[in-house]
Amino acid sequence: MPVNASIEGRVYPPTDPYLVGREKVREFARAVFATHPTHLDPEAARAAGYADVVAPTTFPIVVTAATLDQLLGDPDAGVDFTRVVHGDQRFAYARPIVAGDELTATMTITSVKSIGGHSMVTSESAIADATGAHVVTATSTLVVRGEE
Repeated sequence: MPVNASIEGRVYPPTDPYLVGREKVREFARAVFATHPTHLDPEAARAAGYADVVAPTTFPIVVTAATLDQLLGDPDAGVDFTRVVHGDQRFAYARPIVAGDELTATMTITSVKSIGGHSMVTSESAIADATGAHVVTATSTLVVRGEE
């Protein structure tokens, strides 16, 4: 079943809040080999002007996992996860993410294209803090391989 092109423009409800923990930031930093002291040491982060450790730039993928679940769980979308290949990922920051942030993501499907029998689904997940202030937008493109 191909991806339903009518989901273009669909806005999913905000995710449950994600509380960014210091240890999660450290674990993620180690996993992606981000060795700058501001990712690992609260004192180094404070000396640099941050309230706590700073998440590496790709950390929002952790927060957007819940938005992906929304898309994959949407029976109208027609996205078969067994056929998905990650095509592209970008982040546009208003400010860094730090431990202690409580973040919520709202995903909008910005484009659905059919190319050579495959579908490309592009989404933007706007991530805001507990005050509603924009923190980062994560743009992701999934390639859904067509039937063989």
